[in-house]
Amino acid sequence: MEESKPAPPSPDELRHALKAFRKRLKLARLDDESSLGKRALSGGQKSGIVAINPPAQFSQAVWQELVRQGRLRDAGHGLYELVE
Repeated sequence: MEESKPAPPSPDELRHALKAFRKRLKLARLDDESSLGKRALSGGQKSGIVAINPPAQFSQAVWQELVRQGRLRDAGHGLYELVE
């Protein structure tokens, strides 16, 4: 009996996953920047968020493939950051 490896993620799935990652990162940054409770006056400072948990609707293999391709960087502890 041969063990079959799961099929690698399709290019279309990788594209959708990267788009979802970018959108979630953008929303996390906007949410962080709009927090009024942190500062006495809203200073309009940039967000310090650089890494997030990837969307759970895509498998771990998708994120590992995007890291292998150099589009994302593994920041550790399940967090990924966008390679600019």
